[in-house]
Amino acid sequence: MLVIRAITLNDIDPLIEMARQVGSGMTTLKPDRAMLGERVETAVASFAQTIPPEERDYMFVMEDTSNGRLAGVCAIKAAVGLTEPFYNYRIGTLVHSSRELGVFTRMDTLYLSNDLTGSTELCSLFLMPEYRTGYNGKWLSKSRFLFMAQFQHLFTEKIIAEMRGYQAEDGTSPFYEGLGRHFFKMDFNHVDGLTALGKKSFIAELMPRQPLYVAYLPEDAQAVIGQVHRSTLPARKLLEQEGMHYEGYVDIFDAGPVLQGRVAELRAVRDSVLTTAEEGQPEGECEVTLVSNTKLDDFRMVLTQACDGGRKVALSVRELQLLHCQPGDPIRSLALNVRKNNG
Repeated sequence: MLVIRAITLNDIDPLIEMARQVGSGMTTLKPDRAMLGERVETAVASFAQTIPPEERDYMFVMEDTSNGRLAGVCAIKAAVGLTEPFYNYRIGTLVHSSRELGVFTRMDTLYLSNDLTGSTELCSLFLMPEYRTGYNGKWLSKSRFLFMAQFQHLFTEKIIAEMRGYQAEDGTSPFYEGLGRHFFKMDFNHVDGLTALGKKSFIAELMPRQPLYVAYLPEDAQAVIGQVHRSTLPARKLLEQEGMHYEGYVDIFDAGPVLQGRVAELRAVRDSVLTTAEEGQPEGECEVTLVSNTKLDDFRMVLTQACDGGRKVALSVRELQLLHCQPGDPIRSLALNVRKNNG
């Protein structure tokens, strides 16, 4: 069986192996032992509540309990940009007009921005290829929302997710080649790696502060602004189902869209149910449901069948064991799929 749980220090080595398969474009999950080791330590301290809430980085792993392997990873950063700058491009509009000549033009522009500083960020979502079956990907992505529903007080009102931007078949980024390379004079992967290691001062030092006209970029660079990597499209759709949307902010390197939402408006916050664990088998009309315990220091989640909109959750002995729960313990549930009457 699979279980999603809080990461531990014992997960560092398999996490590094997993990161080697991620590829370029995901700056929060690079196969660097020092960086990932420090991040896992921060995550462990986050679940233990030994560091301030705004510094926390909650990392979760999907574990295959049949062999002890890590099948996937995902994370929530409580607040971005408070200890190092957090940059995006904001897509704006400049109007040029001449009444005398009868000319009126609207020009899309890119503004270097720190507007999203302080937001809670969903990040580091990756599922091993051999586990990309059934509901696993959807479950891994949506597990973070159930965690936020249980512990709303730990997060800011605004939540964001930077989506991996479009890349060509050869792995190059048309947007970076059309813009970033002119200023950074280095390959995309090198810039991506520096950002992952927290070396971001070069962004402010090298990028122009004045608005950039989108029309000046090559056509292939213009075309991918706000577009996601082909492997990221399902992840984007899942986040949009949960209440997030694109508001005109993009990544400064590959122009991937930044999705935004408000924690109070997320489906998990509206529709999840706090109930108690029961031992038994589900009866009646049931649906696939995320079920978690309510322990911050030992957060765990399974995917099971639940009835009556999640108000009745009969769990097997094995599922109770995976949740580290006893019958009568509090649990929180959320239907995996969006119900039609909820949009």
